[in-house]
Amino acid sequence: STANAPDDDAPSRYSRTERTTYSRYSRDANSSGSSLPSNTLEKRIEELERELAKERQENARLMKVVQDKEELIGKLKEEIDLLNR
Repeated sequence: STANAPDDDAPSRYSRTERTTYSRYSRDANSSGSSLPSNTLEKRIEELERELAKERQENARLMKVVQDKEELIGKLKEEIDLLNR
């Protein structure tokens, strides 16, 4: 169960990263010295948000796979213990 501890803070880590990224792009869009028009930055933000959503889905899928494998390992260890007795 201690192996799962780093995964517990994964959602907060991603949301913190998302907020930082969003605020960074917002500042860029609002700055007068920005080399890109704000609509270009808004499109980039939307593109990054879609990419982030896809990556989160993939992350959730992979975490489910890991959880399923860990459950299988636990069951197999129990079966080995029974067979050894």
